[in-house]
Amino acid sequence: MNKEKNVVDFYVLCNKLKNIIRTGWKAWNVKSERVESIAEHIYGVQMLAIAIWSEYKYNVDLKKVILMLSVHEMEEILIGDLSPFDMDEKTKEEKGHKAVEKILGNLVKKNEIKNLIFEFDERKTPEAIFAYQCDKLECDIQCKLYDEQNCVNLDAPENKNVIKLDGVADLLKETGSWSGAWIKFGQKTHHYDKNFLNISNYVMKEKINKS
Repeated sequence: MNKEKNVVDFYVLCNKLKNIIRTGWKAWNVKSERVESIAEHIYGVQMLAIAIWSEYKYNVDLKKVILMLSVHEMEEILIGDLSPFDMDEKTKEEKGHKAVEKILGNLVKKNEIKNLIFEFDERKTPEAIFAYQCDKLECDIQCKLYDEQNCVNLDAPENKNVIKLDGVADLLKETGSWSGAWIKFGQKTHHYDKNFLNISNYVMKEKINKS
């Protein structure tokens, strides 16, 4: 067994996530000097998890949460960042788990890493539930940041098709903004607990980019 090869092969594969742009931002034609990659999302959600763990009383193993979040998007190296509009969750999960098997290759601790991903997907343990909510909330916060920077033009012809997707136009009308619609969709879909919901509402109502 060539451990050096295992390390480098795995790193090179994961390095690809630095260059894969998040699907949601492409779908909405976000115009920014730098649009978030999957790798940047992974970093962001880990920092968000640390901050929420700091401020609220969650009985979770933070180290396990951070490790779980570091590998939870690994499948997207091979299958890409699929949105709920691209594929149903069960099918995506099945494709993702097959991709993870290939990506982990011959790593000695591949089963431990794989089990963390499965745990995240099942969302039954306190760590998995906490990590999942962090993953979804991070996306909402990034959306608000893009909205405050005027990165999305709802009147642009290229955004007409996405506005026609189920429920999108109604949420835009209800909230009056792109980020408001995005965040409200998350609140209705992701089953945030009280703390996450409070943060989500704060993000929706307040100006968050202090620079």
